Amino acid sequence: MRASFRLGRIAGVPVGVNWSVLVIFVLIAWALSASLFPSSYPGHSPVAYIAAGLAAAVVFFLGLLAHEVAHAVVAKRNGIEVEGITLWLFGGVAELKGEAKDPGAELRIAGVGPLVSLIIGVVFAAIAVAVAAAGGHGLLLGALAWLAGINVLLAIFNVLPAAPLDGGRLLRAAVWKFTGDRTKASVVAARAGWVLGVVLIGLGLWRFFTGAGFGGLWLALIGWFLLGAAGQEERAARMGDALRGIRVGDVMTPQPQTASGDLTVADFVDHYLFAYRHSALPLTVDGRPVGLVTLDRVRGIAADRRASTTLAEVSCRADELVLARPDEQLTDLLPRLNECSDGRALVVVDDQLVGIVSPSDISRAVQRGSLRQQVPAGRPHE
Repeated sequence: MRASFRLGRIAGVPVGVNWSVLVIFVLIAWALSASLFPSSYPGHSPVAYIAAGLAAAVVFFLGLLAHEVAHAVVAKRNGIEVEGITLWLFGGVAELKGEAKDPGAELRIAGVGPLVSLIIGVVFAAIAVAVAAAGGHGLLLGALAWLAGINVLLAIFNVLPAAPLDGGRLLRAAVWKFTGDRTKASVVAARAGWVLGVVLIGLGLWRFFTGAGFGGLWLALIGWFLLGAAGQEERAARMGDALRGIRVGDVMTPQPQTASGDLTVADFVDHYLFAYRHSALPLTVDGRPVGLVTLDRVRGIAADRRASTTLAEVSCRADELVLARPDEQLTDLLPRLNECSDGRALVVVDDQLVGIVSPSDISRAVQRGSLRQQVPAGRPHE
């Protein structure tokens, strides 16, 4: 999930927000200020309800951010780099560069998020009890009680044993510890996520047709998201298992053809396009990669603009390039391939380009890895 804009850094981790957060923020603030608070605490002005709804929504998202920051901090302490944190429609995600090295690390990283949410809920509940004991009432008490309940509910939902929820990670850690097989543990957690997704879709549709309205559709939408994410996690787990032990240098295309960023698109199309065997062309300066051009990017330039447009202007910029080392594990590279929309990685040694990894290279590696797994142990490869 890509961030639409960055907020800054927390604990050394970049924090961003996707535009979809605005949707759920508006829905929460509207539901609180237009429905829940007026019906539960009548007698206040519309401005007071709006202010209370907005304040509660902001604090709720700060709690989500704390949840993800906890994941990130514990991941870094367990030797995993964190690319960033992004808040989006369904909450937040901490983008980890790599996986836990053992079940214990997986348990710690996954469990700390729900624990933080639970602590936040308990703290708000204690404050609400103190306010009520002091004679407080009305919107303040209502907002505190809502924040307590929603954070406890968030913690409970997140520990459901189904990927991609934190509970799915906890389930994976347990199965991994019991069986010693990380791939099998990932598949079990992903299939549990698939089951939960189906249940939520069915429950949401049933609630919608029995009068729950938007709440039912929202539950079904969450189920649909879990269904897709669980399937993706199972495919990623199987792919990672097939690629385990394979290095980037084993699959890269060595010494790829390169070009200068000063070359115009027209010259490239007229004189170089059919001379290149690959659909991606690295741009280099003194052997150092500074960009990446693909046929899709060139195709998007109108014919009347090609003579005045350089390859550098249409390329994947230097700060967007995915760089890898020949000795790097291919499974560590895979999560980074989405950083540039072209889905390719440039392989470098001492800042000099030595190869390129494309989706077709990955596909061939997966096929070879799957075939290797099918050959029984002790039998020679034919």
